[in-house]
Amino acid sequence: MTLAECFPIWEKLTPEQQNRLAAAAVPKKASKGTVLHNGSADCLGLLVVGDGQLRALILSPEGREITLYRLFSRDICLFSAACILRSIQFDVTIQVEKDTQLWIIPPGLFKELADSSLAISSYVNELISSRFSEVMWRMEQVLWQSFDRRLAAFLTEESTLEGSPVLHLTHERIASHLGTAREVVTRMLRDFQAEGMVRLTRGTVELTDPERLRRLGGE
Repeated sequence: MTLAECFPIWEKLTPEQQNRLAAAAVPKKASKGTVLHNGSADCLGLLVVGDGQLRALILSPEGREITLYRLFSRDICLFSAACILRSIQFDVTIQVEKDTQLWIIPPGLFKELADSSLAISSYVNELISSRFSEVMWRMEQVLWQSFDRRLAAFLTEESTLEGSPVLHLTHERIASHLGTAREVVTRMLRDFQAEGMVRLTRGTVELTDPERLRRLGGE
């Protein structure tokens, strides 16, 4: 997969802009668990995902995590180029969830192109709007939705992403996605198991009644 195939507005750029992006983009392979970007003080650059899966999360002062959104093939991560977003102070950590092949576009070059290209600046505005919509949706879930519904929705989403009813996830890992304590996850999963919706083994959650979980999660 090439940068041109993964950059959403490639065809709207001039040949000169395409050449500059292609020449400056740094290809990178990142393994699962790698932290690519760590907060607003880190200005890595624009991330263009070729293949794989990234996770955007925020950390509390106590070290508790919550997943904001994910990035998949042909997605772009703008918050990893925080220094070009002067009016936005948003401490997002970007972590690799599955081995990923990507490109890093230097923030200085991308800002220069965005300042001179209507196509790029419009895309940046659309991307910011889209990501903040995802973040607000996640915050609404945390603030207003009961934990059993959040957990059911998470398990359903994970099953869809993995293409399997068997999820190789620890309770600690689920807690880090949902911004809660491991004990809370364990207690709720045991309730789900007692009701026949999941089967628990060490490091594994099997969805035994996915349709019921979907209904509980609000799908």
